[in-house]
Amino acid sequence: MSHSPDNDTSGLFQSLGVSQAGLELMLADTPWRGQPLHPLQDTGLAHAHVCLGDSGQLLRIPKQSQVDLAPSRHLTHEAACFRAAEPSLVTPALHGVLPVSDSLPRGALVLDLVRGEPLQLPEHLTSVARSLGAIHSARVPQSLHQQLRLPENPMTSMLQEVRTQAGFLVKAGVSAEIQSRLQAELERAAQAAYSDNRPPETLITFDAHPGNFLVDSQDIAWMVDLEKCRISYPGFDLAHATLYTSTTWDMNSHAVLGLDDIAVAYQEWEQAFGPGGADHRLWHVPLRRLMWLWSTTWCAKWLALSGHSSGADEGQNWSESNNEQALNDHVRDRANHYLEAGVIDAIASEFQELERLLA
Repeated sequence: MSHSPDNDTSGLFQSLGVSQAGLELMLADTPWRGQPLHPLQDTGLAHAHVCLGDSGQLLRIPKQSQVDLAPSRHLTHEAACFRAAEPSLVTPALHGVLPVSDSLPRGALVLDLVRGEPLQLPEHLTSVARSLGAIHSARVPQSLHQQLRLPENPMTSMLQEVRTQAGFLVKAGVSAEIQSRLQAELERAAQAAYSDNRPPETLITFDAHPGNFLVDSQDIAWMVDLEKCRISYPGFDLAHATLYTSTTWDMNSHAVLGLDDIAVAYQEWEQAFGPGGADHRLWHVPLRRLMWLWSTTWCAKWLALSGHSSGADEGQNWSESNNEQALNDHVRDRANHYLEAGVIDAIASEFQELERLLA
């Protein structure tokens, strides 16, 4: 989440179907009445952000629902994500919810504005590991715990997501050779997934790539994107924070990590998580493979769907019309890169060596 103001205010509101005058009217009966609206630079596919003057808060306005929910249900879900993670003290506090309306078709959350800078990797990798440890060990109230549980067990659900996304490989024009390589890795992932054993479940973000963190002056890594929170396995977040497909995704935190850097991050997380952290060790690499497959097949999904018009889709909507062109160009470049044979082979080859380092 960049904190650079965007001078094209009218363009942002138009792309979101948001009326600026209507938004100001919605804020009239809130503590943010009369606050100037300052859109931030467009850097995300799922949300726009608007600073509320000098209040120290911002509006988080959904462009779509990455968890494929209708606007009102999505807003309720996203608010639950921020409330569940709040005890970690490394996520923005939720101050209010602006409901879905004609002026705000997908509603908005009012959150603390985190004042920080993009990650520098590997320098801030231990800060990320500590913050993930705090989120994963947060005590989630039972009502929110039930709300964020998946219908299936986390492993089955993840396999279903990957297989569904893999269905877009053909539509994205991915070669038969690449499809075969990814299918072989998916079969390996499935073998581990059908094991009777399971790692302990906790709250996870399921979107822990480095671009979703900001580091403050105390070197605390703040996780600012919590739309995808679920009760699942911490290994998914640890993978998402350290995979090549994550660390080279964001323009501001781009880095290629060595295996030693990755191993240190896992070890730092175990200390931050506390008792029970060692119970997850055997699952780090199997979950890493599955998270990588999710990320890579998502790239095919985006390539296949991004050319569609925005339309009236109430759930997921990957249309390029939701974003500034510079962001679309960046995502397309990354998606195509991660589907290259050399990238796939390099990532797949790291799993065995990492397993040895983490033993």
